Amino acid sequence: MLRQKIRPRVKGISFNRIIPNLLTILGLCAGLISIRSAIHGRFNEAVIAILIAACFDGLDGRIARLLRGTSRFGAELDSLVDFLSFGVAPSLVLYLWSLKNGGDYSFIPCAIFTVCMALRLARFNAALDDNKPQYASNFFTGVPAPAGAGIVLFPVFLGLESKHYQIDFLNSIAHSEILTITILVITSFLLISTLPIWSFKNFKIPTPYVMPIFLSTCIFATILVADPWGTLALSGILYLSLIPLSYRSYHRLKADAQTILVKTKKGEDFLNKN
Repeated sequence: MLRQKIRPRVKGISFNRIIPNLLTILGLCAGLISIRSAIHGRFNEAVIAILIAACFDGLDGRIARLLRGTSRFGAELDSLVDFLSFGVAPSLVLYLWSLKNGGDYSFIPCAIFTVCMALRLARFNAALDDNKPQYASNFFTGVPAPAGAGIVLFPVFLGLESKHYQIDFLNSIAHSEILTITILVITSFLLISTLPIWSFKNFKIPTPYVMPIFLSTCIFATILVADPWGTLALSGILYLSLIPLSYRSYHRLKADAQTILVKTKKGEDFLNKN
């Protein structure tokens, strides 16, 4: 009688736990492709690669939590990839887009943006272990890295839109050094600011608004396919317009939390006295 051969048990990490890191690595590759495309003057490919990196960045964390594959290594790797894809790549794209012929000082706004992106990511990592109040869990501190990259690429979106429709005056505005520098400086400030920005991670949607959101998403996707560059440029403007609303929402929640805390403390003091 033949003995059944017993295969040794393979020791290592479950494949499910490395899927999020693989997605992060794909985001890194997208960032590198963006840089390469910008160097060769293919700006449409460059910004598409950054958008793909943003998609991977949005997926890896959620999939990690879904598969219970979160780790400190994954968090650090994600930040390093974010720095290249959303800090270095957009800065280089904008420099080659309209600032490369602007003299020795034209690279300074690009450097400021990249440094601010590094500071924003470092602050985010340092705050990972902080215990935030419940009302603050749905807010970022400052504009997140992918959103910052999307906002700062507005001149490129505008230029590609004008090129598609052959609008000369719009194209000249899109390649304006003043516009590019202004966008870089404003976005840099938003990255390192302490403004509370909606994260939409645990955002609860009232039941009556679910179907309209589905319909709006379908309409947005259709417009995005029909006119991608104009839609992306408009999306950046709409995102900026949400910041005051986010600020007001945060401070309203904070005031409500403080009111509840004061009432609770008064109630405890009353019980202790009696």
